[in-house]
This record gives sequence, C-alpha cells and structure tokens, in this order.
Amino acid sequence: MASPPERAHSKDDGIASIGYVAQATPNQQSVNQNGQLNKQGSLTIVRRSSTKKQQQQQQQQSPSDEGQRTASVTEEILKDVDLETENLPAIDTPDACDKAALRLRCLLKQLRGGEISADVLQKNLEYAAKVLEAVFIDETKESRVSAGGAEGTSSSEGGGPPTSRPRLRQQESTTQGPPGQATRMRRLRTPVWARSLVSQNSVTTDQLDSGDKALRPKIRSRRLADEDDELSEVQPDAVPQEVREWLASTFTRQLATTRRKNDEKPKFKSVAHAIRAGIFVDRIYRRVVNTTAVEFPMEVVKILKLLDEWSFDVFQLNEAANGQPVKYLGYDLLNRYGILHKFKVNPQTMENFLNKIEEGYCKYKNPYHNNLHAADVAQSIHYMLCQTGLMNWLTDLEIYATLIAALIHDYEHTGTTNNFHVMSGTETALVYNDRAVLENHHISSTFRILREDENNILHALSRTEFREFRSLVIDMVLATDMSSHFQQIKNMKNLLSLAEPSVDKSKALSLVLHCCDISHPSKRWDLHHQWTSLLLEEFFRQGDKENELGLPFSPLCDRKNTLVAESQIGFIDFIVDPSMSVCSDMLEVILTPILGQQDSQRAEDQKSNNGETPDAPGTFVLKKPWIACLAENKRIWKEKAAQDAEARAAAAASEEADKEKSEKEE
Repeated sequence: MASPPERAHSKDDGIASIGYVAQATPNQQSVNQNGQLNKQGSLTIVRRSSTKKQQQQQQQQSPSDEGQRTASVTEEILKDVDLETENLPAIDTPDACDKAALRLRCLLKQLRGGEISADVLQKNLEYAAKVLEAVFIDETKESRVSAGGAEGTSSSEGGGPPTSRPRLRQQESTTQGPPGQATRMRRLRTPVWARSLVSQNSVTTDQLDSGDKALRPKIRSRRLADEDDELSEVQPDAVPQEVREWLASTFTRQLATTRRKNDEKPKFKSVAHAIRAGIFVDRIYRRVVNTTAVEFPMEVVKILKLLDEWSFDVFQLNEAANGQPVKYLGYDLLNRYGILHKFKVNPQTMENFLNKIEEGYCKYKNPYHNNLHAADVAQSIHYMLCQTGLMNWLTDLEIYATLIAALIHDYEHTGTTNNFHVMSGTETALVYNDRAVLENHHISSTFRILREDENNILHALSRTEFREFRSLVIDMVLATDMSSHFQQIKNMKNLLSLAEPSVDKSKALSLVLHCCDISHPSKRWDLHHQWTSLLLEEFFRQGDKENELGLPFSPLCDRKNTLVAESQIGFIDFIVDPSMSVCSDMLEVILTPILGQQDSQRAEDQKSNNGETPDAPGTFVLKKPWIACLAENKRIWKEKAAQDAEARAAAAASEEADKEKSEKEE
C-alpha cells in the first residue's frame, strides 16, 4: 500500500493525539501470495478530536509530553475496550477511526501477553482494514463559505499553503453550516468508456483533465488504498449509520474459519502486516474486476457524451447500440455513480443482469413499453439525480435502488394496461388480485432474476441493506401505477404546504420516478412526437385485442375515433405539467438547505466580478428545462388540433354534401 503523504495540521483538522501509528521502515515487509515478504510504506491510523480545546493542546504540546500523555490515557482506555464486533459504527464515519485505533492498540497489548484468540483478532483486523479502505485524499479544491474567505482554499493555522487532506469517505450533513464550514457535494466517477478511450490512446489523460469537457470527470480523487485507480468516487454526504453498516462477520461468512486455541500464536508478525495483507487482497480483487469491463463502441461513446442533457436522444443511442440501449446506458450510469465499486459488483454479473432485463423488455415486441423506454426513464432519473443535485440528499444504497428501479420499472411489460388484464381475466391479474397487476409483475420478475447467481448484483449487500434496497425499489415501481397518480400528487402538495415540510425519501423518489416515467411530453418536440406515435400504436393494438374479445374500447385505444392532438393537450395540462410542477417544488424544498449556501457564494462572486446584484442569501434556483419544452409542445399540439378540426369539419361538410346529392338523385 502506498504511503499517505505528510499533512499539515489546521485548526479544522480535529486530530487528537490518541491513536495507533504503525510505521514500516524500508526494511519492514509484508506477506505476499508466496508467503514471502514485500516492502511496504508507512501506515497511520489517527483519532479525531471532538473539541477545539484538545486540538489547541495538541499543537502546543512537545513531542515528549505528547508521548507520555498518549501512554497514560491509552492504558486507562484499553482496560474497558470490548473487542466484540457486533455493534461497531459504519466504516465511513469518523467514529470508526476512533474504534479502529483503540482496538489495534488493545490487540497489540493482548498479543504481547499471548491472551488473544485468532477469531477475535481476525474479525477486528477485518474491520480495521475496511476503515482504512474508506480513507482517501481529496485532490480537488474544497468549497468554503466564509466572510472574506476564498472559495476552494485550505490553509494551516500558520498561513501555510493549501494541503491535501486525508479524510473519511463518509456521508456528511449537507445542510447549511456556520461560516467557514466546508460544503462537500457528491461527485460522479469517470465514465467507463472514457477510461477505455485512454487505454486505447484515443484520448490522453491531459485531454480528460483540461480539454474535452464531455470526457472530463466531474471530480478526480485518489484513495490511499488504491492509488493506481484514476477514477474518482462518488462522495456521499448523508448516509444513515444503519444503512451503511458493514459488519465484520460479512467477510468471515465467505471464508471458512476455524477457531485457534487461546495459547496458539497468530502467524502475522504484526497487526500492521495483517492490515496490509487484507488491503492487498482487496486491491487484487478490484484489479481483476476492472479488467472485465464492458467495451463501448465508438458511436455509443459519442452519444453518451450528451447523457447529462434533459432531452437526451435515446433513439439515436438505440441505433448506435445495436438495439441494446439498456446494456450500455445502464452500465455507464451505474459506473458513474460508483455503484460497481462500492457494492463490489462484478462487471460480468452486471452485464448479465442488464442483458436479462433487456431481453424481458423485448419479450412482447411492444412499440412503446420496451427497452428504449427503460433507457429513457433511467436517463431522466440520472438528470434528476445529477443535474438538480438530488444525489447529495441520498445515500449510495438509495442511489443504487433508484437507478435499478428506473431500469426495471416496466420489465416484461405486456403492452396492455392493468385494466385490460383485469377485464380480460389474465393469469397475471389472478396472481396479483387485480391490484397494480403489471407493477407487481415488474418487481417480482426482477427479484426472481436476482436470485440467480450469474445475475445477482446484490450479493455484497448485508441483510439490512438488502431489505432497504428491496423496499425502496418496490415503493418506487408501485408508484408508477397511474391509478395512484392523483392521490400521490395530492399527498405531496399537502405535505409541501406545511410550514416546515419534512419529505420522506421513499415518497420523494417515488414521485421523481413517476414524473420521469411520463416525462416525454416535457422533452424536445422531435423526441416527444416519436414517443407519442409509439404509445398510440401500442394503445391501438390493445384496442384491436379488446375488439376481438368483445370488450369495450379503453380510452385512446380506438384507431378510428382517437383525437391525437387533443389527447396530448389534455395529458400535458392535467397530468404532466402539474406533476412536474409539484416535483419541482419538492426538489426545491429538499435541496435549498443543501445547495442554497453554494448558490449564495456563487452569487457573491458574480457581484464582485460583474457588479451584479446577488439573490437573497440561501437562495437555490432549480434548473427546469421541462417548462420550455412543455410550453412549446403544447403550442404545436394546439396548432395541430386546429388543423385537425378544420380537416374534420371539411370532411363532415363533404360527407353531408355527398349525402344530400345522393338524396336528390334518388
């Protein structure tokens, strides 16, 4: 493992003197795969202080005083250390560093006395190794909001130059803090196709860093445990402890372990060697995983550069992807959000899963509810997560569930409505008792696929994480049932009307997915018009089946009597526009405490640079590209409705004239 750099202590660092430091000299070594020893660098675990008083005392202490203080305090603390691993804090929290440091000291003490069992040692070393993996150096500038302070600078107490700060890859609170507090936002990884371009010498690393904005990653950072990984990681901001809980027993369940006798000595020469060995194995795993990534055709890469646009052309992607838009778009999105890396998903397993989902979408050869629609909704969800800043409100697991829910929300859609299934008495309607027939089928069929080892992209989740993931996916997909539309909108409106609304994440994400599912009228006209034609053709095919079965025509399903333009105007006025409006209001309520501080600082910068008057402090302005598209599409449909009305009137007049003429002839 590469050595972490020396760091200057600033008054914000919060580093206490209590900790465990294992430094390897050039002669120190670690175990390699042949049982030999390799040279290693230094390894440091530090404990964060909770008060500024401790920080000041540390800075004023001499090295000798600090050593005496550490020894005396540690002896007192180590007496009460419990080495059980059942209720440890999440590995990506500051408290985890404290626990790991104290446990390592306790392990050293017990190793000297020969009183520790191998099972306890192994579990605690696994936990410590995972904590170390969560540490990384942020090579980017940090946004700081302070009176008279410059954005993106970090200096020591003595006025030294900015330094890279080792810190935990943790979910931090993103609400407005006091002046001088850094606001850290979530960041996306480099697209996998951009990495492949670099390896093929098609694009240089310098071009990625400063040239082509479409290829440039949003943030570049390196992890201490994986310095050769040039891709940045999504930076979480508010992970609840129970969601991100990684139990030490997870790893031990995968490998058969045997208990040693209390008097048997461990084979590792030191705790530091044990930690390095665990990290070394994990790095090998990641390298093997990264070598089997999906290869992206150049035409697909060109289109995916525009993935951040609201009106993304999924039809063009489908053509370039040889009819596999879900495979390429889904893989790219999951990689950008760091899902494969964070949840240890093998790329081949993810590719198998996406191929299986794509096959299900193509099963009934639907004009509209097919793999193109799945890719379109997933891309719209990506816009809502990334371009609005919603991802800064969510945990990694919630983002994972949101992307998967978008990709599978219409899996194995039959091309007919729930009402058709109920009225015709299909087997699916019988299974789900006429309630959300299709939505229940989409969810159930997907989780059946996930039970197969070759498609199981959730194998690394703990039981708690799996239950939360499954619950969120179920809630989101069930919310795409149009029969619950008005109640869903009404509930969110009532919630937002409160003086201090508190929005539930499941309800918020359900509304976002529902809006993305019906969002094609809010996209560019050429895209919206194509989607409308495909949807109406699917409706008409259902109408043909209803006619054959002797059932009454469902709305918009009669080929001969459907008013296309008028139906779309009504759809925009009564469904899409109100839904997008409520969703926008909800996003502003959620994101203003998170992003308002950044926008205020940006406004102040504009004022100082251009003399412009900034908005009120804490103002967050949500980008709403759908408003202009909705207005334009509605205008076009009104023109077409007028033309259709004139054509119908002319046809009716002609028919009446022909009728009168035939009557006269008789």
